[in-house]
Amino acid sequence: MSIEVITPNLPESVSDATVVTWHKRPSESVQKNENLVDLETDKVVLEIPAPESGVLSTILKDNGSIVTSGELLATITVQMQQESTQIDKPVTNVNSETIPLSPSVRRLVHENSLDPALIPGSGKDGRLTKSDVLTHLSAQQEIPRKEKELEIATKTDIEQPAKPDKANTDLPISSSHRPEQRVPMTRLRAKIAERLLQAQQNAAMLTTFNEVNMQNIIELRNQYKGRFEQKHNTKLGFMSFFVKASIEALKRFPAINASIDNTDIIYHGYYDIGIAISTPRGLIVPVLRDADQLDFAGIELGIVNFGEKARSGILSFDDLKGGTFTITNGGIFGSMLSTPILNPPQCAILGMHAIKERPVVENGQIVIRPIMYLALSYDHRLVDGREAVQFLVTIKECLEAPAHLLLNI
Repeated sequence: MSIEVITPNLPESVSDATVVTWHKRPSESVQKNENLVDLETDKVVLEIPAPESGVLSTILKDNGSIVTSGELLATITVQMQQESTQIDKPVTNVNSETIPLSPSVRRLVHENSLDPALIPGSGKDGRLTKSDVLTHLSAQQEIPRKEKELEIATKTDIEQPAKPDKANTDLPISSSHRPEQRVPMTRLRAKIAERLLQAQQNAAMLTTFNEVNMQNIIELRNQYKGRFEQKHNTKLGFMSFFVKASIEALKRFPAINASIDNTDIIYHGYYDIGIAISTPRGLIVPVLRDADQLDFAGIELGIVNFGEKARSGILSFDDLKGGTFTITNGGIFGSMLSTPILNPPQCAILGMHAIKERPVVENGQIVIRPIMYLALSYDHRLVDGREAVQFLVTIKECLEAPAHLLLNI
C-alpha cells in the first residue's frame, strides 16, 4: 500500500515553502513520525514527519523546489500487515529512544544517521552534548577530506603546466587561490532583507539615545539571583527588567504601542513584546504574549523557551506572529551603540547594548558606574520626538530605580 506525504497547510500569511533537505533517500526504510524532510518558509523551518513506517519509494519534490499547501512531496510503501513486515529500523532511532538526548543533539543524530551509543559523551553523567556530536562528525569528515586533498594534489601534479621561463614573467597569475561560492539566499534571509528595506522605505524612522546606570539593577540581581533560580528554576537576567520597564513606558505613551495600517492608526490594548534572537539562519523575533500579565520568572522562562526552540529549529508560526513592540540586545555581541531598524508594522524598537564601566558625576563627585547606552528607533509619522524622548527617559528611570517596577509606582 502507498502512503502519500503531503505539504501541510501553511498559514494565510505564507504562500509557499522551499524544500531544504531530505533526510531519507528512495528505497530507504523510515519510521512513523521520523523527520523526512525540512521545508523552509520566510519565518520558520517545518519538519515533515513520516505518516507511517515503511520504505520511501519516490521523492516528487527535490531540494530547492517550491511547494504550496497540499502538494504531494513523496510516497511511502507500507505493508498491509505490519506484524509481517520486516523493516530495518536505523540504529540511530533505537539508540535515540534508549539514550536521553536533548532536542538539538537528537536532531544532529538523526540528520547524520549516527549511532549515539558510539559517541563518547562529555556532559554530566556521561550525557551526550551537541559539541560531542560535532566533534565526532568532524573526525568522520577528516578522512574523506584528506583523501580529496590527496586526489586534488595528484591531479594537479599531473596537469600542472610547465613553469614559465623568466622571459614570460608577465603572464597572468592563476586565480585558483581566490575561490568564490554562489549560493541562493535562504527564505528567512530574503524575508529579513525585504522587511528591512520596507522599514527604511515606508517609515519616517528616527532614533533617540540615552544612557542608563545599571548599578541598582546589578546589585538587586546579585542579591536575589540565587534564591530566584532556586525557586523558579531559571536564571534572573537583565531582559526581564527591560521588558517590565518597556511595558510601563508603553502604558504611559500608548502611541508607541500602536501601528499604522494605511491611513488608520491601530492602538493596541495589550502588550505583546518581541524579543530578537540571533540564530544560524538569521535574526528572528518570537513574541511574549500579554507580557504585562507575566512576572519576572514568567518572562525569563518564556525567553529561555524561545531560545531552546530556536536552537532546535522548532519555533512555530504562532511564536513569531504579531507583536506590538520589540527589544533587541546587541550588547551580547559586544555592540556599544547602534541604530536598530523597525520591525514593521510596529512603530518602535528598543536597542540594548554592552554594559561598560564609565566615569559619571554623582552629587558633584566623579564615580565609576556600569553604564549602558539605549537606543529607541521610532516611526516619526506616528510618534513625535517629545514622546520618543520621554518614553526612553521613562525606561531609564524605571531601570535606575527598580522599586518602580517592583512596587508598580
